[in-house]
Amino acid sequence: MSDTKTDAPKKLFIKTYGCQMNVYDSERMAESLEGYVQTDTAEDADMILLNTCHIREKAAEKVYSELGRMKPLKDLKPDLKIGVTGCVAQAEGAEIMRRQPAVDLVVGPQSYHRLPQMEARVRAGHTALDTDFPEEDKFEHLKGRTKTLRAPAAFLTVQEGCDKFCAFCVVPYTRGAEVSRPADRVLREAQELVERGVREVTLLGQNVNAYHGGMTLAQLIRALGQIDGLERIRYTTSHPNDMDDDLIAAHADTPKLMPYLHLPVQSGSDRILKRMNRSHTAESYLRLIERIRDVRPDIMMSGDFIVGFPEETEADFQATMDLVEEVGYGYAYSFKYSTRPGTPAAARPQVDPAEADERLQRLQALITRQQRAIQESMVGRDVSVLVEKAGRNSGQMLGKSEYLHSVHIDDATAQIGDVVRVRITRAMTNSLTAVEI
Repeated sequence: MSDTKTDAPKKLFIKTYGCQMNVYDSERMAESLEGYVQTDTAEDADMILLNTCHIREKAAEKVYSELGRMKPLKDLKPDLKIGVTGCVAQAEGAEIMRRQPAVDLVVGPQSYHRLPQMEARVRAGHTALDTDFPEEDKFEHLKGRTKTLRAPAAFLTVQEGCDKFCAFCVVPYTRGAEVSRPADRVLREAQELVERGVREVTLLGQNVNAYHGGMTLAQLIRALGQIDGLERIRYTTSHPNDMDDDLIAAHADTPKLMPYLHLPVQSGSDRILKRMNRSHTAESYLRLIERIRDVRPDIMMSGDFIVGFPEETEADFQATMDLVEEVGYGYAYSFKYSTRPGTPAAARPQVDPAEADERLQRLQALITRQQRAIQESMVGRDVSVLVEKAGRNSGQMLGKSEYLHSVHIDDATAQIGDVVRVRITRAMTNSLTAVEI
């Protein structure tokens, strides 16, 4: 007679930090580990994976703190395995195991297709470390997507790494050079996702509009648009220098491509942009926005900003404020500069932290005013919403509009996965309320 405990699936807990690409990576890692089911609590787990991000300030120290909090779990459950994956794993490597002996495995973002072999090694009582940049395509070595039903919106990584070497960024060092997945494999995975109930995909890449997997990004988007059942396409994150004419045209000629574009500029000061090694100017960025709005006037713009970059003056900051005023963002992400070890900007004269804080508050206040004004302007408009889950109130459903607004649908008849037309009735701080029409 079989031992029930032995046959029972092991439990996997994954904590995901940072970008959407890490969310996608966590999904693929979970799918690769046969014999595991996911759990929402670390206390129940037989294996814990921290899928880390190196973008935020003191990212490595925060991971070490988290590992310290998890060590008592291993003291209580010696067979528990703990792993660190992602960009901090790539940057820190063996140092993680040296500083925290409770860690059993460390794997970088380019090697997680080897996770099943590493898991077998740690189950045999060894440790496992892999922070290589392997020549083989990790995506081709991953097992196919599972056929279980899933949420109607999904991320799909099409490109990784970056060759831009912005002075503040660690991505080229942790994710490596730009690599694009072959278009046929992207299309195959998109089809698999649709078969599992997905209606919307967001194409991911550190520099997604530099995609060159046998097609340009515009050509890939048009090919995805031919998949029956796939209703919506988005992509992020883009670099202004790779926003070519054909991709701009796709926003006009591809109905499934949503009218939302995340296009980071980082600063409105040409002097700071040059010091950042961004290789575009504020003027070229503004003209690019004009060209995009010429073909898709209703497009919602989103951006990224770094405040207090080394040597930034008040005049430099004011140039950023002026650019934000001119563009009018529906969304924007703004951060106070923090040093990333090993990047060129880390060794430069730093802006006084209190001054950087004050500038960030002013910028965020402006962005918030713009966001609220755009949300208020949506009241009375008819939009399409992809229903993603039930709302908090009885009879209410929640989804995303084509402009990526969160929309609560009152007295809804729509089900999860439906795309429905609604009329916006109210604007709130971070969402909209609507009724079906």
